[in-house]
Order: sequence, then structure tokens, then C-alpha cells
Amino acid sequence: MKIDLTETNSSKINAAMVQARRDIGTPAIGMVLTLVIVTDEENAYDALKSANDASHEHPSRIVVVIKRASRSPRSRREARLDAEVRVGADSGSGETVVLRLHGELVDHAQSVVLPLLLPDAPVVVWWPGGPPTDLAGDPLGTLGQRRITDTYSCEEPIGTLASRAAAYAPGDTDLAWTRITPWRSMLAAALDQQSLSVASATVEGEDENPSCELLAMWLADRLGVPVERTLSSGPGLTAVRLVTKDGDIVLDRADGALATLCMPGQPDRAVALKRRDTAELLAEELRRLDPDNTYESALKFGVARLEQSSAQAPASASASASASASASASASAKAPKPAKESPAAAAEAPDPAPAAKPAPKPTKKSAAK
Repeated sequence: MKIDLTETNSSKINAAMVQARRDIGTPAIGMVLTLVIVTDEENAYDALKSANDASHEHPSRIVVVIKRASRSPRSRREARLDAEVRVGADSGSGETVVLRLHGELVDHAQSVVLPLLLPDAPVVVWWPGGPPTDLAGDPLGTLGQRRITDTYSCEEPIGTLASRAAAYAPGDTDLAWTRITPWRSMLAAALDQQSLSVASATVEGEDENPSCELLAMWLADRLGVPVERTLSSGPGLTAVRLVTKDGDIVLDRADGALATLCMPGQPDRAVALKRRDTAELLAEELRRLDPDNTYESALKFGVARLEQSSAQAPASASASASASASASASASAKAPKPAKESPAAAAEAPDPAPAAKPAPKPTKKSAAK
């Protein structure tokens, strides 16, 4: 069921939701949280579809906030709220309210959303597109216990990671971090099977991919070793190599669906590592509402420190090569050279003794005697 409301307010929207639940025969509320989606018209359909799919695992009230840009100065001064209420099959396993804010109401979205939140239920705020710089300081971000972004959708993903680290607050998370959960689980399980000391690591993936950077920062932060970031044609994250004294541990995914795990002393095995869609990522993030300390530690490790640590590996290799070259050069320099003979010494040297003449052959007469 869909109900369209024009030039309305929060009180009328709540009354429309109650009436819609009675009309379809489900007056009771069985939802566990409120999901606030802050987006624009371009990304609203895809974001709402992903949220509806995730609501089958987490029944929730979905509130979509769309801030409409006003074209004229007069329309910017007028505040108007249009809403669309969806219940039943049109809203997944919960309720959906699509809010379109016009004029001055754009700057006061939290006052519209606050009366629509479920009572005594956690609130999660999700920015599918470009998020604000300070998530916890945003008026809508202050309403949520968890704040979800997707750095992959930003114009400068690597630069956005640095700003996320600078303004991090407990409860912030990123779908770029959620994408590497299977990779982190597989690598941790591989190191648990064999007690090996990792000397260095390499992460291979697309350029400007924040998931690759976050995985490299996580490895550098947890293992305390240099991590090199290399580029590939994708899709996404393609390979991770951990260098140990007994051999390399390699997790390679070239096609984006099936990966191969190679470990020293063990046969290669196939591992399912398919690229997950946004609905699966969102459902995973909604399973936990407490702060992610591992994400915080990896994010604050910093992209700049990662670049410095990746530069240490080739620098140490070149330093060892130059040290061995200088050592061999100094050894050759210290070796004694054969002294040249002076002309005077050559003149004073005695002539070599003449060779002895061969004895004469015996004649016939001497043989007869």
C-alpha cells in the first residue's frame, strides 16, 4: 500500500502509517530499528531497494530523506514537506517513509525525522552517496547509534579515508570496510593454521579502491610489517600475499567470484569470495550496533603511514643490495695485487742455464767393442 501526502507534517505522516497498518491487518509493530537514509533523487531508488532487501533480516522502519534543491530564491524561502508512506509488500518487512524536503526545511531535516523514529529502538543513519565531513556532528548523524557511509561512492576515496580518520567517532563505519570481511577472516584463519612469522605483505587491487587501502592498513596495523600496495585491473581487490620464511601465503581472486588459497606445505584450495551487493553489506552492518574498534584502529593507522611502510620494503632491499656491493668492492680493494718487476731488476737477473744437450747415439764400432 502506498499513500502520497503533499504539503504535510510529521503528525499527519504518523497518522497515515497507523491507518495503513490497520487497513492491511497488521496493527502491531514488529520492527527492531529505524534506518534513516540520507540521499538524493539519483541514488534514492537503489538505496531504498537495498534497504528493503536488508529488512528481510532486520525488520525496520525506513525513513528516506531527500533534500530537493530549489531553483529560485522564492522557492528557497518556502518550506514544504512531501511524503510517501509504504507498508506491506511495497516496503519489505517493515515500513517505509520517503520524505522530500523543500526550501528552508532542508536545513532542519532532523526536526522532521525525530517524530518518525521508533520509540525505544536503535537508530542507524546511512549515507549512500557523499556523506558530511563530520558524521557525528551532523544534525541527522546525532540521531543514530551507528553511522554508515560508503567511501567507494565518493569522488576522492583515498582522501575521504583521511577525513574519516580525522573526524572518527565511536559508531562510524564504512561499507568499504565491510567488503573485506571475508578477506580478513580467510587471512586470519590461514595464519591460525600455521604458526608463521610474516616478514612483509602485498595487497593488489584496483586504483582508488578504498577497500584495498583499508585491508593494507589493517595488515600493517595488526602485523606490524611493511605492506606494499600494487595495482591491478580488478575487479576490486584481487590478491594478497604474505611473505614468510617457509614460503608465501597467497590469496588470489582474479575473477571476482572464486579465489585460490596457497599455503606452504599444503595443496592449493578454492575459496568462495564473491563480490557482495549493497543489500548484503548493509545487512551485515545492521547485525552489530556497538563501535567497531578494529575498524577504528585500521582507519587511524592512516594512508600516509601506509605509504611510508610500503616504501620501507624496497628501500631496505636496495640498502642491503648496496651494502653487499660495497662489501664486495672493499674486499677486492684490500686484496694484494702482484708487484710489477722493475727494468733494473730484470737486467740484474742472471740468464737462465742453457739446456743440456742430448747424449750422442752409439755408433756400430762402439757397439761391437
